[in-house]
Amino acid sequence: MPSLKDIRRRIGTVKKTQQITRAMRMVSAAKLRRAEEAIEAARPYAERMRATLIEIAVSQRGLASHPLLAARESVRKVDFLIVTSDRGLCGAFNSSVAKRAEAEIAARAAAAESTGLLIVGRKGTEFFNRRRSRQVVRTHPGVARVDYSHAVAVAGIVSERFLKGEADEVVLVHNEFVNTMTQRPRVVRLLPFAPDHASEAADQAPFSVEPDVDSLLAVLVPKALEVEIYRALLENQAGEHAARMTAMESATRNTDEMIGRLTLQYNRARQAAITKELVEIVSGAEAL
Repeated sequence: MPSLKDIRRRIGTVKKTQQITRAMRMVSAAKLRRAEEAIEAARPYAERMRATLIEIAVSQRGLASHPLLAARESVRKVDFLIVTSDRGLCGAFNSSVAKRAEAEIAARAAAAESTGLLIVGRKGTEFFNRRRSRQVVRTHPGVARVDYSHAVAVAGIVSERFLKGEADEVVLVHNEFVNTMTQRPRVVRLLPFAPDHASEAADQAPFSVEPDVDSLLAVLVPKALEVEIYRALLENQAGEHAARMTAMESATRNTDEMIGRLTLQYNRARQAAITKELVEIVSGAEAL
């Protein structure tokens, strides 16, 4: 049975841990508010950008062309852009998106000759480095605070591999922020950036575009690719803070329960020690 000193030391250790988890929860809550505002502002822009491409591509009826819109006849090489975080202590946030990526890779393994991984975030890199059967083509550090320049850098790597023929298709896998308690993996075909043909736009007359459609797409398509990656980074940032806040809140509750159990154990051990001393004193007095 542990001594009173050992129990007191353990209670002190748990209380220090509780201070850390409570502080981390407060920090994550503060960061989450800013991250949530950023993703809520970015989503309408990203959705409108994709909707605009749908309208142009469908209304032009094959007249529009851009290298990043061109679908390959046969998809033999597939790249996966996987977005994770650099830090842990956020529950199953990183493992869920990594496992979803593993499932997508396995589903395409039969049709694709090779799969390459472009990973954003240290946790994703560590996960796939342990699985040496997966070829990690490029890694990019996660960012504590997302900036649009980070999306531009990642988009440049992705588009360069696609245009050089090193990848026939690029799939984006990241966590989507739903609410504080829920973050779900999201899979999007990133390249070729060919929008789905919406039936409601099929009967539209062609737009009048100045100076011409190709000039518009030369600007619009790379921007849409950057915006889609930027959205993924913002979704990942908000989801990470939410997951960490939830995990730290759960850890704080667990420390409360542990402190309660240890305090009860300490009181019982103390009462037993007092009772033992009283019995020894009474026995000694009777012996005299």
